Amino acid sequence: MTRQTVTDPAKKNTNRVVAGVCIAFFAGMISMAYAAVPLYAMFCQATGYGGTTKRATQQYANRVLDRDVAIRFDANTAGVPWQFQPVTRSITIKIGETVQAHYTATNKFDRPVTGRATFNVQPELAGPYFNKVECFCFTDTTLKPGETLDMPVVFYVDPDIVNVPELKDLKTITLSYTMFPVEKNKPVASSAPAASSNKVSDTEANLGG
Repeated sequence: MTRQTVTDPAKKNTNRVVAGVCIAFFAGMISMAYAAVPLYAMFCQATGYGGTTKRATQQYANRVLDRDVAIRFDANTAGVPWQFQPVTRSITIKIGETVQAHYTATNKFDRPVTGRATFNVQPELAGPYFNKVECFCFTDTTLKPGETLDMPVVFYVDPDIVNVPELKDLKTITLSYTMFPVEKNKPVASSAPAASSNKVSDTEANLGG
């Protein structure tokens, strides 16, 4: 005798409901994730969490220490057809000293492109003590075809960093930027190469107080 499998219509409906709930939950989680991005960025800038540099509330530190630290500069692109790089690969500064460094960006595409940079520092523990006074990060920048833009960053390392046991022997801090396309330039991103790192030779720093 051949057994026939009887499908329960109620069971089918239950499966559809469960699947619908799962899809709705997944979509809701994605929406929450997108909404959390700007809030997370604000939190990181305020606290230095995850190697994000802090936004300085004052232009200068309360003191300058007789201790040097090397600052290395890194630049990357993720879907933006730009040549993006630091003018100087590294500089040596005094802890607490306010300095200015420069990045440049050149649009290599045949039409205007808008980009936006994110940033962090390594080691991550140094994030809360790396204070940026002026920065081009999280700002939409539009470049015409072939246009080059100077992008300064002004910062200082908080002298309180020397009180952190894990950083007592710190010699180098790396400031890294990654340039992304904004949403309206998404087609450009899809036709551009994947993330890349631009390497430059050492040059003399153009520093300001």
